[in-house]
Amino acid sequence: MSLAGRPDPGRAAGDAAGAGHATTTVASAASSMTTTNAAPLLDVRDLRAGYGRVEVLRGVSLQVRPGEIVALLGSNGAGKSTLNNTVCGVVPATAGRVVFDGTDLTGAKTKDIVRAGLIQVPEGRRVFPNLSVQENLELGSFARARERRAANLERVYATFPRLAERTRQLAGTMSGGEQQMLAIGRGLMAEPRLLILDEPSLGLSPLLVEEMFALIARLHADGLAVLLVEQNVGQSLDIASRAYVLENGTLRFQGTPAELLASAELKRAYLGL
Repeated sequence: MSLAGRPDPGRAAGDAAGAGHATTTVASAASSMTTTNAAPLLDVRDLRAGYGRVEVLRGVSLQVRPGEIVALLGSNGAGKSTLNNTVCGVVPATAGRVVFDGTDLTGAKTKDIVRAGLIQVPEGRRVFPNLSVQENLELGSFARARERRAANLERVYATFPRLAERTRQLAGTMSGGEQQMLAIGRGLMAEPRLLILDEPSLGLSPLLVEEMFALIARLHADGLAVLLVEQNVGQSLDIASRAYVLENGTLRFQGTPAELLASAELKRAYLGL
């Protein structure tokens, strides 16, 4: 089974960041794949958040510019999903700011964040198991791009022919790889300007992992900005413009993939390489 067919992901439009004081800046060189002087599309500034009295994020700052793939790396419990959920309005920030395309979205409702074009594909896929493939996809355009639902549905089916073959199948009866296709397709239905992918390779076979990263690279080549949140370090750095390493709610390193991999300390202590 292949994750994708023809590389037509649809109309997903599209440096060193001001990291927190605890961050070690490995490098400041920008990738040639993006414009170094472009204003950030996503600008997270000194973000703090947690659950009750437990603070998970401790002053996290990062940027994603138009047309970039930025990898956010870290082990389980580092705070990656909390960062995603805070940026997307699911977890309230206790301090700091989330600015998207120049608009302060700190404290905004999730539906308004989606309407702005900031879309997350959450960890664990989270499809609606008792709804069909097509119903799941159509829900992706509920808050944004509803008037172009039919055209975007065609584009998603062109990207994922497997989904086109199973429009009426209940999502809960699909394999893990198929559900991951569906989750990403649902995100694309909203015409994201920035797509946050939270552990998209989790639970996939090695072959499907390869295909997943190839798909992300194709989406990026079509102009989509991506924040890739992953534990798969090697393949994330293969396709990323820049990367950040999160540890215990604090950004420890940032830089281009080549510069991160040149750091023996980083490879040993944080990347497991």
